[in-house]
Amino acid sequence: MSSQTKILVIENEADAARHVENALKTSGYSLQSANNGQDGLKLFAADTPALVILSLGLPDITGRDMMQALRVKTRVPVVLLATREQEAQKVEILQAGADDYLLKPLLGQEDLLDRVRIALQHQQRRGQGQDVAADDYSCNGLTVDVRRRKATLHDSGLHLTPTEYDLLETLVQKAGQVVTHAELLREVWGKRPGVHDHYLRIYIQRLRQKLGDDPFRPRYIFTESGIGYRMSARV
Repeated sequence: MSSQTKILVIENEADAARHVENALKTSGYSLQSANNGQDGLKLFAADTPALVILSLGLPDITGRDMMQALRVKTRVPVVLLATREQEAQKVEILQAGADDYLLKPLLGQEDLLDRVRIALQHQQRRGQGQDVAADDYSCNGLTVDVRRRKATLHDSGLHLTPTEYDLLETLVQKAGQVVTHAELLREVWGKRPGVHDHYLRIYIQRLRQKLGDDPFRPRYIFTESGIGYRMSARV
């Protein structure tokens, strides 16, 4: 990764900040760092980064207010750092426009770097005027041809209902990133009355069955408990 790719880390916990910064520096990213929201916003305004890593535990500004302030300025991708105790806030911020999240304490570098890479790839496609949804998807023998609305598994056609396909395509559009329950319900069912989370669970179960995907050892659709689902990243 080019050293010109600048990432802003806004994290007040010294251990978490050190972990993130070491991982990013080792991978060749250029960094800016702040340990509170006000300083983070000043750095952001002075020199817009390619991506923001944002803690939900800042001492001076709530995660919601930070997200609103960032989204007023730009669509730069934002990856959240949150604890399990911040789950309700995390879901709210994801729905407000954050791209992904990681749970603290961070146990390794690989997951962090994968989330950063995927968020930057999606942003690059948007910047080039490409339709992310128009990209074909391929992973572990599953192929989705978005233009033709066709899905195959190990070269055999998958017989999906229109709703099942719409759900699969919505997950594929953000492959490798978390998609919240609310976003999936909005994109697949719109504002249809009477459609709630149990509809989504039923259709995820049906989709998994057709993919032969074990929810306890998934290859394609991963459950983000209490938040949504994540499709395995493209290969």
